Amino acid sequence: MASRRMAHDVAIVAMGCTPFRDHWLSSADDLLVDAVQECVGALPDVTLDDVDAFWVGTQGSGMSGQTLARPLRLVGKPVTRVENYCATGSEAFRNAAFAVASGAYDMVMATGVEKLKDSSYSGLSAVYPPADGTDVDWTAPAAFSLLAPAYQQAYGVAAPDLRRALTKVAVKNHANGARNERAQFRKPVSAEAVERAPRVAGQLGVLDCSGVSDGAAAAILVRAEDAHRYTDRPVYLRGMGFVAGSGAGMAADGYDFTTFPEVVAAARQAYEQAGVTDPATQISLAEVHDCFTPTEVVLMEDLGFSARGRAWQDILDGRYDLDGALPVNTDGGLKSFGHPIGATGLRMMFECFTQLRGEAGARQVPDARLAVAQNLGGQPGSCVAFVAVLGNQR
Repeated sequence: MASRRMAHDVAIVAMGCTPFRDHWLSSADDLLVDAVQECVGALPDVTLDDVDAFWVGTQGSGMSGQTLARPLRLVGKPVTRVENYCATGSEAFRNAAFAVASGAYDMVMATGVEKLKDSSYSGLSAVYPPADGTDVDWTAPAAFSLLAPAYQQAYGVAAPDLRRALTKVAVKNHANGARNERAQFRKPVSAEAVERAPRVAGQLGVLDCSGVSDGAAAAILVRAEDAHRYTDRPVYLRGMGFVAGSGAGMAADGYDFTTFPEVVAAARQAYEQAGVTDPATQISLAEVHDCFTPTEVVLMEDLGFSARGRAWQDILDGRYDLDGALPVNTDGGLKSFGHPIGATGLRMMFECFTQLRGEAGARQVPDARLAVAQNLGGQPGSCVAFVAVLGNQR
């Protein structure tokens, strides 16, 4: 499958991101306005009139491009609404990047938003089309809970050892979120609290699961050669891959719940474009889709950060801690920052952007040069996956 570099290199010159939390007094419109105002406000000589085209990602908080055009009062601008499960924010970014890379536009904006707390849903806000009645009726925690026992069996990991690794993921990400004023959950959690939390599905307790939150994020993209007209610290898109799975995994005998094949394929595309040959040593930090603690374990191997069957040990050894060899989810991840579906992919970009510009404060990774943002949606065996490599050097 061909996955070539784009005709023009792309740079991010500004970003904005609301806090992710219970925004009972703010609508989706309000959140979008806040994120966009922060984004545009970072560039003194730029207004919304200078942006040629817009993308807005949301799964259930709006329909059509008017989801963004209405609150921003955009006149005469093309605005496209996109959706791709929990990778919706990444889809907005991906389409915006292609628009700039093609030469069709000089400056574009990608946005994402989700308002979950006021909806009638306690979690994901999907409204599925009518089916033939054979679909499996299960929850996201139930689906992702299958990763843990499958991983134990495949690699001979003792149950107490894997439990300690899952707990370490939660403790690490909450500790990082405690350093982040925009995070939904800003208190560290103890290992005892994680392991004594009420069970939700399988081995997963409440503190193994990401939160339900409201939020929005935005990014302004231009061609790389134009980036220094707007900022002296642009962040460059070095590589990008996206794969929509066929959904056959759930019906295939060969799928064993120890990997996300779509992530592996998307990462291969992104790394090839970015010239990354050894992600375990070349990547400075990563933002990954830790919707549930075992997801992060599996992703460490799918992204090439750990050898197969070794991620649980690397996690326990502190490799992915804030002061480890490859910090993961430095802003708290979905686990602590929160997961408003349409905004999550762009929130990951926001943290990479902040880290690569040296602006992350107490959670800053020293000498950060290359970052990975990995976002997925769906369920094991049937998901969509996005991987991007970002850098502060062209």
